[in-house]
Parts: sequence; structure tokens; C-alpha cells
Amino acid sequence: MNNEIIFKIKSFRKIPNPYYLSDEEAMKGAEMYYIVCDVKDVPANIPMDTNPREQKLTTAVAKKIRTSLTTPGANNFYLLNRGLLLSAEKVTFNSKNDTVSVVFSDTSVHGDIDGGHTYKIIQECQSELDYGQQYVKIEILTGVEDMFQELASARNTSTQVQDKSIAELYNRFDIIKQAIQNESFKDEVFFEENAEGSIDVSDILALLNLYNIDRYPDLNDYAIVSYNGKKQCIDYYIKQHMEKGETIENPYVKMSKIMVDIFKLYDQLELKARDYYSGGVSGKKYALVVGVNKRKDGKPAYKTKFYKNNTDYITPNGFLFPILGAFRALIDVDSEGYYCWKKDPFYVLDKIGSDLMESTVDTSRTLGNNPNATGKNKTLWKNLYMCVAMETMHKD
Repeated sequence: MNNEIIFKIKSFRKIPNPYYLSDEEAMKGAEMYYIVCDVKDVPANIPMDTNPREQKLTTAVAKKIRTSLTTPGANNFYLLNRGLLLSAEKVTFNSKNDTVSVVFSDTSVHGDIDGGHTYKIIQECQSELDYGQQYVKIEILTGVEDMFQELASARNTSTQVQDKSIAELYNRFDIIKQAIQNESFKDEVFFEENAEGSIDVSDILALLNLYNIDRYPDLNDYAIVSYNGKKQCIDYYIKQHMEKGETIENPYVKMSKIMVDIFKLYDQLELKARDYYSGGVSGKKYALVVGVNKRKDGKPAYKTKFYKNNTDYITPNGFLFPILGAFRALIDVDSEGYYCWKKDPFYVLDKIGSDLMESTVDTSRTLGNNPNATGKNKTLWKNLYMCVAMETMHKD
């Protein structure tokens, strides 16, 4: 009995069998279809018997998928996530109403082959998302019944060992582990792929990179790579550890005395972003800023990244990183060679947070209400840095 599923799609492309020339029989071979679909339209009844993996949604990888899917203003899930891979008997596209019909006639070989975690998480998060907020790629193969087991095995095997996992084998993250050993979130940080935890060490390295005055010593140096190139932050950290070990020549050793302050500063900005935006002016609704996500009535509060404080708002990284990066202007070096603050960063953030947030939101609006473009705007990074630098000249 055929199981036909029809759903709305955003785009559709068929990839014909490249081995087909003039042999009509070759048309019975494998065909590929690529679809981009709004996650709100992903159907709930895709067969899952074909997926060889158990969908455990509490792993670090699953948490990263969920964060990528639900991060407000990101609009890039279809690029960051591998999407779904389906096997089917037949695929038909209806161009009149932009729908696709997928027939799964034998659920022992037709259904989800890869992307089970993504599919389950989409199902759980659909009610939290709005139409047009996130899209997902769906690849569908037909005519692969005879090679199904080989296909499922190949698509679910990964031989790549990520750099951070290799670094963990060499204990290269001890600098960070020692710095956070007394913090409440220490057990939430994971240093290897598929480890338990809610905070990826790559997120920590991207954040620390913002304050590296060895790498970014001047006004015209921009740590934008922290926002859009975490892999480079990992590579740089490993390179510094390989070359300088845990000596004072390593900028991350120099940073060790202020690391906890950096994490607390991040949380303070997350927690008070709405207050900084309003600046004490009634009627300024932070929830109306494109990219900001407000907690829905009856839903649990959001949590800040490190210290898990309750907040009603999620601020896009495209706003957070340029503001936090500006506080590099407060970094100095003490007599022992360690980084220190020229001025209390928490005091400075409270004092000029409204100015920093106003500049950031205004920039986003001039860029078409685009938080992603905001996070990569050099002019904004420079202006925010100058604003914080000016505070070092004031005696309070």
C-alpha cells in the first residue's frame, strides 16, 4: 500500500541519472531530487524505519542542531545543516501550487535514511518558529532499493575527526578548564564531538578571540572572525598552544585572569540587552527589533549561555559580538604579562550599554534589518570600539 505525502516547498530541482544516454532501461536507475522547504511545512509522517541511528536528542550535537534551528535572525539553517536524505519510490512536483508528492511504497527501504536527529528536532520546534524563519534541505533518491543497505551505511558513517577533538587528546584545553574550574557551567562545556554538554568549546574560543590584543592590537583590527569563522578561532588557539604551550607567551595564558569576567560580561549583555535598548524610554519594544526573539506567554524563560539566568529575550549574535568585541579597548597588560582591565567592564557596559545597543540596532536597520550583515559590518565594529575606548579617558 502506497504511503503518499504531499507538502509545500520553496524550491525544487531534479538531477537526472548521469549514466542515462539512449538506453531507455537506464531511466529505471537512481534519480536525485533536491528540495528546499520551510521547516513549518516539513510533514510529520515521514517513515523512520529506514534510519539506522537512534535519535538521542540530549547529546551535544542534537543541542547544536536545535540552537542552529531556533536562533532568531540567523536565517541560515538550510546552509549550516546537512538536512534530510530520503529514499522513495516516486517524486512528483506540482509547479502550479509549489507542492511535491513523495511516495513511500515499502517502508523497509523507503523513508528517512540520514538526518533523523534534524527531522525529530524540527518536529519538536515547529510550533516555536514562524513561516519564513528557517528552511531545510531535503534530498530524495528514487530507484535505490537494490543498494539501500550500502547507501544507508555510507551516508551514516563519518571518518572526519574534528580539530577540537584532536586538541583534547593532547590536553590543549587545560588553560580553559583551569580558568572555569570554579564556575557553575564548567560541566556544561564539551571539548570533543558528541560529548555531553550545552556549551561548545568552539563558542568559548570565538568569544575569547574578541579580547586577544596580541592578535588584534589596534583600532583598525576587527575580530569579525569570532562571529563568522569559528573554525579559524579553533585553528588559531591550537597553533598558539603548539608553538607556545602554557607559557606567558601564549595569549590565552595571558587572558586566563580575565576569562571568567569575559563569560560574565557575555551573560550581562544577554540579560540586560532589552534594558539597554529601551534606555529607560517607555514604549521602545525590543521584541519588534528584527532578529530578537521574545518568550511566548506560557513558555519557559530562555536561559543565558553561561550562567543560565532567566531572560525573556534572545538577542542575535550579530548584535552581541560587535558589542562585546568593543571591550577589547579596555584590555591592558599587567606587570607580570597577564591581561587586565583598564576599567571595570561591567560598569562600562551599564554606563554606555544603551549607546552601544542603539548604534547596533540602527546599523541593522540601515542594512535592511539584517542581524547577520550587522555582525560582519566593519564600520559598526570600529564605532563601538571607539565608544568604549572613549570611556577609558573618563575618570568616574
